[in-house]
Amino acid sequence: MKTIHRAARLALGATAGLALALSGSTPASAATWELLDFQPQQQICVQPGAHRDTYLVAAVVGSWSTTVRIGLRNLPPGSTSAGGSQIPPGSNYTNPETGSTVLNGFVQISVAPLPAGVYNLLLTASDGTETQSNPVAINVKDRCY
Repeated sequence: MKTIHRAARLALGATAGLALALSGSTPASAATWELLDFQPQQQICVQPGAHRDTYLVAAVVGSWSTTVRIGLRNLPPGSTSAGGSQIPPGSNYTNPETGSTVLNGFVQISVAPLPAGVYNLLLTASDGTETQSNPVAINVKDRCY
């Protein structure tokens, strides 16, 4: 009798495992979204001196089932970021007729006083499993047009 119960439990466990495997769920590592890469590269221009509350924008396209967080990496020396938007589960697609895409994310940066030059950063988007990034630049010069 013990053997029959053990066999039944094993069969039930195997059936449940097979049902989960065949349920069509997408693995967590397979991203169904993308951080849109702006061409030409997104950049901001600032004059020498401190600049508080400057913003960079982001567009996440596709669909996602967990919150996507926007952020920055490789900040210039002394610069800080309070972080960016948290994009709730949803979707966003480029309009095929117009080629336009809704900007659904942004990130704040306070730029420290810096010498003239170009400072390269990474704009990031992460759903907690996958992180994607695109280069952005801060151009510090005497005149911004």
